[in-house]
Amino acid sequence: MERVPILKIGDVLLVSIQIDLQDQSVLTLQEDLADRIVKTGARGVIIDITAVDIVDSFIGRMFATIASMSRLMDAETVVVGMRPAVAITLVELGQSLGGVRTALDLEKGMRLLGAPLPSVGSGTVGSP
Repeated sequence: MERVPILKIGDVLLVSIQIDLQDQSVLTLQEDLADRIVKTGARGVIIDITAVDIVDSFIGRMFATIASMSRLMDAETVVVGMRPAVAITLVELGQSLGGVRTALDLEKGMRLLGAPLPSVGSGTVGSP
């Protein structure tokens, strides 16, 4: 099973979903992310779904679950890069994503969290 990478940018964790999420990979991501929030003391989580074409109700609930879990550990979650078709599908499935903030792209998501944007070549992006 392929794991979703979690990168550290300052005090924000970036989850870039580039694979088709199966139920088990979603559960593993939740565990990995909770562990990384605790280990790093991150105050924000950005889930980049730019590469996600299709969602189902399980994936929609996953976003809300991650946001709730992160909030309990004092980190705010922002979902970025949602395609129009994904947004329409989530609405049709009745997934309101309560408690999940959204932004059009990574830059806007970082601003929403009040995180400084790393400049190219600044070396501020941490390893997973």
